[in-house]
Amino acid sequence: MSLLRLGLKNYNTTKPFSITKIISNSSLNNILKTSFHTSRSIRKLPIHYNITNVSLINKTSLLSSIQNDNFNFNRSIHRSTTFLQQNNLHKNEPINNHDLKFITDRDRQLAKTQNIAKKLKINLRWLLTRSTDPLSKGTIGTVISWVIFSNALIFLFATTTFLSAIIYLMNSLFAQEYLATKVGEFLTKNLGVSVVFENAIVPDWRSGKITFNKVFISRRPNLSRSFGKGSQKEAAERARLALSAGLLINRGDFDDGNYTQYDLTIDQIEISLSFSKWINGTGILDELSISGLRGVVDRTHVNWAKNDDPRNYLNKHKPGDFEIEKFVMNDVLFTMYQPKNFRPIQISIFNCDLPRLRKHWLLYDILHANSISGTYDNSMFTIHRKFVSHVNDSNKDKLIWSKMTRLRVDNLDVDHLNAGDSGPFGWITEGKVDMLGDVMLPDANANFSQLQDIIHVIGDGILKEAKNYSEVLGSTIFLPENSSANKEIFSQIEPSEYMIIDLSVKLHNVKAEVPLFTSQLGYINNALIRPIVGYINSRRTYIPIRCRIIKNVSDFEGSWTVYDSLLLNDISEEVYNAFAEYVSDSRKKSQRIRRVGFWSLQLFIQIILLGVSAFA
Repeated sequence: MSLLRLGLKNYNTTKPFSITKIISNSSLNNILKTSFHTSRSIRKLPIHYNITNVSLINKTSLLSSIQNDNFNFNRSIHRSTTFLQQNNLHKNEPINNHDLKFITDRDRQLAKTQNIAKKLKINLRWLLTRSTDPLSKGTIGTVISWVIFSNALIFLFATTTFLSAIIYLMNSLFAQEYLATKVGEFLTKNLGVSVVFENAIVPDWRSGKITFNKVFISRRPNLSRSFGKGSQKEAAERARLALSAGLLINRGDFDDGNYTQYDLTIDQIEISLSFSKWINGTGILDELSISGLRGVVDRTHVNWAKNDDPRNYLNKHKPGDFEIEKFVMNDVLFTMYQPKNFRPIQISIFNCDLPRLRKHWLLYDILHANSISGTYDNSMFTIHRKFVSHVNDSNKDKLIWSKMTRLRVDNLDVDHLNAGDSGPFGWITEGKVDMLGDVMLPDANANFSQLQDIIHVIGDGILKEAKNYSEVLGSTIFLPENSSANKEIFSQIEPSEYMIIDLSVKLHNVKAEVPLFTSQLGYINNALIRPIVGYINSRRTYIPIRCRIIKNVSDFEGSWTVYDSLLLNDISEEVYNAFAEYVSDSRKKSQRIRRVGFWSLQLFIQIILLGVSAFA
């Protein structure tokens, strides 16, 4: 029996440390393990190894394998000595065995391997279970459940980020074609249009949105509703032909669908998605941005039945109709072709910013835009929020209007208003129109006196409209004249359910004609047609008109245009009333002039007679 003591307490760093004799009753594997662990751990702490109660084994079989580690072991000792000297530790300082507890099983296993993959596996296992034991089925199930649950939370609260990561991963794995195909097929199936992507779909990490570049969208009845990935330039050839010679839009075998058709190229589309909105049935789109739109909008094949009601074309709400929380569009230019051989119209939108855009309230949301500017047939138009400050700073009451939006159209050709209109706009054959309107929504939080003012404004408009319709129908509809009946009607008015539009119309260089058929005039009094036409032609240079329109907000539900919301009919009616008042005032003025003239002539004759009698 003999003892080999490996002491690090009194070692000499100037002499190489070597093992010349090992006596052990352990296996060769345990001896090598002890030697290797010693060389790895010496950098941190001095360690005592006592090998006792051992038996002599073959020194020759172990010497060659152990001496291979001598050089590395001596270098580790030298580094440990340097570290102790730099930290002002005395060489003969006693060993603190308490520090050995900070050497974990993970450190020992990391010291045994040089493979990066194995080290990563050890660290991952330690991070998840704080153990180096093999993962059990329960542990694996817990990890999988945690991964699924965390991804579900990310998809629920950060849908765009989740899908952006998937898109980025698929693009990195050279699956761009597959991804573009699946997205295109999804859009084609749900929108019923032909979609072409020229470039791959990429996530934009700065804006947190998903970007589609170089997109071509077409809706034609003879086109197969399919998805393709190719050149946007080739796909836009259809739009170029329609713009240049009108070849495609005039072929009956090509455009035979009774709906609006289009061929559009878009440089960039940015979207953000919301899983919670999709669950609530308001569409998965949360924000939408469109930039660089060009193309053709073809309405030449749209037709209506005789005496058709525009209200029949209101949108019917369905679960999944989009409700975009923020809509931005800029750099838009397209050509619109109208039915009945109307001239092509160039429409451009410089910028468009909507706080929200809902499919079921499309026109209503456009009328309450933050800002829209552009041109319509070379006529400038703008829609923007109007901010009104108090004239008197001492008045701290709130304004009676919660929202105010100003609409302005300059130098618009009147033929855009007289098509299909049986009112005064339908009588005007040429000229220009300037329109300025303020769209106002009452504030439900206004004080009592302000609400009473709003209610009286709305009530007067309702009574005026009822009076007009009673005259049209020729029936005796009850119209209250006493104050008690008016109060009863006013008490039933809810201000938040109405919209007030103050409209100013200016006619320039207009010319009017008497309509040939007056059976469809409706609210128009046929006796005033000729006087109104005569009034327009006599003052054709400049005719200002001011009117107020009271609209129920429910009239805009499902409405996309000024026709199906009956807004254009209301404007035409108010314009007719203004013309009727002008004609009436003109007649009264003529009567006053004739009376004044007759009185003046009579007075002059009396003066002459008095003078003659005086000379006589």
